[in-house]
Amino acid sequence: MTVGIGISPEEKGISSPTPISPEKSLIPQPNMASSSTSVARTTNTRQKQRQKSAAEAESKPTPTPTPTLHPSLDRTLVKKSLSRIATHPTLTPFRRRVYRTLLSVPPGRWTTYASLSAYLGSGPRAIGNAMRTNPFAPAVPCHRVLATDRTLGGYKGAWNNGGEYSVEKRRLLVEEGVEFDEKGRARGECFTEFVDLDLGMMKD
Repeated sequence: MTVGIGISPEEKGISSPTPISPEKSLIPQPNMASSSTSVARTTNTRQKQRQKSAAEAESKPTPTPTPTLHPSLDRTLVKKSLSRIATHPTLTPFRRRVYRTLLSVPPGRWTTYASLSAYLGSGPRAIGNAMRTNPFAPAVPCHRVLATDRTLGGYKGAWNNGGEYSVEKRRLLVEEGVEFDEKGRARGECFTEFVDLDLGMMKD
């Protein structure tokens, strides 16, 4: 019986395993779990940044438009009236505010007691009392304030469509360009773009 001595694996047809070099064994293999965690963290960070930016945008106050003087108002006359209102010795803070606001109603326009009181957060009666005791008429134009039905209302303390002063009130309005219909109602739209004017706005 013949015994094969010294026969290599290659000769027997058996492939030997390829040796792994030390350099290849040191190459780190990708960790799929770690990669997924990193992507999730990046996504969460971006979402938090977007949410923070949105919150900051909402928390910022909306800039208030700077009130401006109506172009048809005489700046010099308004400034003079504001000075008189500010220095009057007996006016209450409410009446000062009423008269300052009334100065923003331009000539040729009209408003109502109700509209003015809504803007100032008071009652129409309080506005009527301020108009009745207006010491600056007609420079501070209480004649531009009409009744809700657009008729003349009161003037200088008298009521019933202007009372005894109805002719004077209507004349002032007509001279400024206000028109009336056959029933004595003012034409056009009620002025509501009020501004509480102050001397600081009159700076050149």
